[in-house]
Order: sequence, then C-alpha cells, then structure tokens
Amino acid sequence: NERPISRAKIARITEMSPTSVGRIVSELIATGVVKETSLSSSGVGRKAVYLDIDAKSILNIGVYLNKDFCNLGIIDFDGNILAFRNYNINVKNFTPDEVINKIGEYINDLKTQEGINTSNIVGVGMGFPGIVDYKKGVIVLSAQLGWKNVSVADKIYKMTGLKTTIDNSLKLHALAETMYGSAVGSNITSFVNIGAGVGSALVINGNIYRGSNNIAGEVGHITVNPNGMFCECGKRGCLQTYMAEGALIKEVSKFREINSIEDIFIANRNKENWALEILDTAATYIAMTVNNVLAMYNPDTIILNGDLIDEHEEMKKLIELKLENSCWEPFRGTFKLVYSMLKRNGVLIGAAAF
Repeated sequence: NERPISRAKIARITEMSPTSVGRIVSELIATGVVKETSLSSSGVGRKAVYLDIDAKSILNIGVYLNKDFCNLGIIDFDGNILAFRNYNINVKNFTPDEVINKIGEYINDLKTQEGINTSNIVGVGMGFPGIVDYKKGVIVLSAQLGWKNVSVADKIYKMTGLKTTIDNSLKLHALAETMYGSAVGSNITSFVNIGAGVGSALVINGNIYRGSNNIAGEVGHITVNPNGMFCECGKRGCLQTYMAEGALIKEVSKFREINSIEDIFIANRNKENWALEILDTAATYIAMTVNNVLAMYNPDTIILNGDLIDEHEEMKKLIELKLENSCWEPFRGTFKLVYSMLKRNGVLIGAAAF
C-alpha cells in the first residue's frame, strides 16, 4: 500500500530494526519479487533509493465462466491483463466435467503465451455465478450454469499443476474494484450488480464479507411484494423481478416485441410512454436498493455495475435523480456513488488477485 517505499520507512511502520528490514528486503530482491528504484529529489546529492514490487514477477491466471462464455487472462501484481482469451461456450450443452476439462485446456494453452515469462504464473483464480464454497473449491448451486455440487478447484489443479481458488464472481469483482478500480482507498465498499439477476457484495478493509455460508449479498432475493411475480428461485415478489434485464424484457412484451434491452432505450430516446414508464420504475427500484444497502451496511462507497447501467448514461442520471429523493437524510453526503471502472474485466482481475 505504501509503494514505492524506503527501507527506513518500512522500519518505522513495522517497528522492526533496520538490520532485520535490510535482511528481509535482500531476500525479496534475490527472489525477484522486489526491486530497487529511485525517485528524483529536489535537494542536493544522490537520489534516494526506494523499493517497489516487480509486478511481472508474480502472475496469476484469472478465469470467468458464465452461461455462454469463458474469459481467461494472465494478470500481473498490479492488476494489468497481459494476455486475454475469450471463448464462446453454451455451458448447458455440456456436462460440468466436459466444461471443466475445456477450461483446463484453455488454461494450459494460455500458459504457452509468447512474450510473457509464464514460469512466474503461481496460481489460477476462477469466478462463477451462484453460491460457491471457496474453501472446498466447489460450486454449491448456480442457476445460471445449471450446476449443483460441482467440484472445480481440485480438477483444475490436477490438469494444470497450478494452485486453484474459486469464488462467486460478484465478490471477486467487488474485490478488484477496491484494489485497482473505482473504490481504491475505500474502507467499506458495497458493490451492486444489475444484470440477468441482481446481486451485491461487501468488502470491508480489503476483506470480502461472506456471511456464514458465503451467501451474503443476495439482495435480488429480498421480498418486496409477497403477491408479486414468480422469481426463478421459486418465491414471489423478489426484488430482481422488478429490475433485472429479463424482468424488464418480460414487462415490455406486454406492449410490443423487442430483441434486447437496447430496444427499450431507443424507445425511451424517442419519448415512447411505455419505455419512459418501464425505465422510470426500474430506476426507482435501483435507487431503493441503494438506500437499503446504505441502511444495512453504511458503506463509504457504493458501486453500481451491469450493462443496464454501464452502457446507458441516461440510466445513471435517472438513478441519481431518484436517489436524491429516496436516500434517507442521515446518509446524504456520507458516501460516494460510483460506477465500475473495470467493467467486464473485473471478475478476471479479482479472481487473479484473490
């Protein structure tokens, strides 16, 4: 967090002796993880010698699997993507084992990337939608993938020889934003994603808040109307039935046929009443979600993410306008509302960082 930094400052922060700091630093330099650098000095004399991480000395492979694609990347210590691959794959056309075997092949292929010292790759991080037991490396339940109790980490390790971790994709994206993205410096970050479903994640002082079973943050399944529409989870009136992309398209079908969310925004720009009403309602529920997250966690930063928001500036403005009216007065001015900086690369970067 303090890089670049001098040996003397490390000694002051850690309250260790300069001799101990010097010995440890020498070992880290010998392994290639730390390097000496210099900063310009306005004074007379030699430039001060500082220490920094050699970002390319520690590489990881990040993997993000969703229902119709698999993205992979080689990520360095600074969160930079040095190599990227995208594969289109309809997961439901294959068994879980077949998909995992494909991912193992993709990883081994990526390890041969030219121009990168792939011997510095130390592990694989993988992100999946759904409920994940990150300690056991098992996907407990993923409605998007149609998987239940699928062991992943051990199989990837056996295929690649690389230590493998897996986690929920939203939690990993949230972690990446706090380390490299729009929430750097935040102590309590709440990440809210609106896409095929609605989910959230909380990062407190750099640590993912998980709950007792790593299921914390499923705000999309908060009941807002016990007599409302059926949700994919089997309950009625879940929040995501009012603002997820599929729910909006279903609502539009009452008025006309559309092919995508983009069609709603085109109609909105043409001032068609049905589109104005649907987006106004969605923005109302998103603002309500932000207010609920504020009331539950009192974060200093809230990140909104998802194609519905990222790709449409008018939606951002509408949500911010709604939030002015729905935000409880004690919370006004206590938090920053920001948008994902890493966007679709966030899961890859977070998985590698984790």
